[in-house]
Amino acid sequence: MTTMFRYPIFPLLQGRSVMAEPDYLEEDCDELIKPKKLINPVKSSRNHQDLHRELLLNQKRGLAPQNKPELQKVLEQRKREQVLKAQKEEQEAHKKRSDLEIELMKRQQKLEQLELEQQKIEEEQENTPEFVKMKSNLRRTKQETDGEERTT
Repeated sequence: MTTMFRYPIFPLLQGRSVMAEPDYLEEDCDELIKPKKLINPVKSSRNHQDLHRELLLNQKRGLAPQNKPELQKVLEQRKREQVLKAQKEEQEAHKKRSDLEIELMKRQQKLEQLELEQQKIEEEQENTPEFVKMKSNLRRTKQETDGEERTT
């Protein structure tokens, strides 16, 4: 127990433990209740055991979480803040649109919706069986002939 000084700090305690030995360790007293180590409910929980097992496996593989230096953490935080600030500015720029831009966007959305509806109709027509198409064609021709007979 020497330190950077020339003299030992506790010369009388060298070679001996600081803690006193308990007297109940002697085996001759069977009547005494021997102390047991208390169970830690956190360590006995399933979540804690799974997490501990995963950390041990990752450490063996070399995938242990790396402690980043403080400077790197600060730089990453600043970068995140700059990205968020840029996104907010972009959203504000979109909010400040003129009436003409708003009207053009509405028209564009309407055109897109019409195109989607036409695509759906075409897909439905492509997916319908041949006999259904023929039946609709027959109805159309019958209606046309009936219309011609009524006009004459």
